[in-house]
Amino acid sequence: MATTASASDDWDGAPLPSMVNPALLRETPATQRGARRRSELIAAARKVFERSGYLDARLTDITKEAKCSTGSFYTYFKNKEEIFAAVLEVAQQEMLHPGMGRLPDSGDPYAVMEASNRAYLEAYRRNAKLMALLEQVATVDQTFRELRRRRGEAFIHRNARGIADLQKRGIADPDLDPMLASRALSGMVSRFAFSVFVRGVDHPVDFDEIVYTVTRIWANGLRFPGHR
Repeated sequence: MATTASASDDWDGAPLPSMVNPALLRETPATQRGARRRSELIAAARKVFERSGYLDARLTDITKEAKCSTGSFYTYFKNKEEIFAAVLEVAQQEMLHPGMGRLPDSGDPYAVMEASNRAYLEAYRRNAKLMALLEQVATVDQTFRELRRRRGEAFIHRNARGIADLQKRGIADPDLDPMLASRALSGMVSRFAFSVFVRGVDHPVDFDEIVYTVTRIWANGLRFPGHR
């Protein structure tokens, strides 16, 4: 029950908030060859951004990685900002994972929560270099920082609705404010994931133990019966 993404681009009937500034996006080339070259540039740019960081990445590094000319780059992108937006647009889809949402009445809430946390943490671990890059960009790009904040808020609201549903069913502590609980617990998971997968820890940590720890803290925090 963390805050990076959901299994669908639909959010209560409306599109999910995007981290991509639409003003920086261009239409995909109509030809198959053009679309393929653009995709190659995006893949190359992601490698360069993750390797060098956003500030130090150069267009010449990207074209070298993509094995294309500078002129070819400018056919598809105007500058570094535009190709980063394209990288992010693709990466958003890769990071999607099933959120908890509303639990079926017959479902085991602990098991569903564990599966949701596992999916989130797997996505975070898989995209750890990208997550580090996003932290860097957020410090220098105010527009991106705001878009990222809005997307995060959407998932905090999702988790709050899930907590409220559990309270109605007598599973979660009824005295908790669902929004505050969601903000506290969701933030805990995302920062924990950053510290483990991006910064790294000084001793080996089993992934299953990471999932268990996060889920147990959620269950304890919400006072699940049998998990206090």
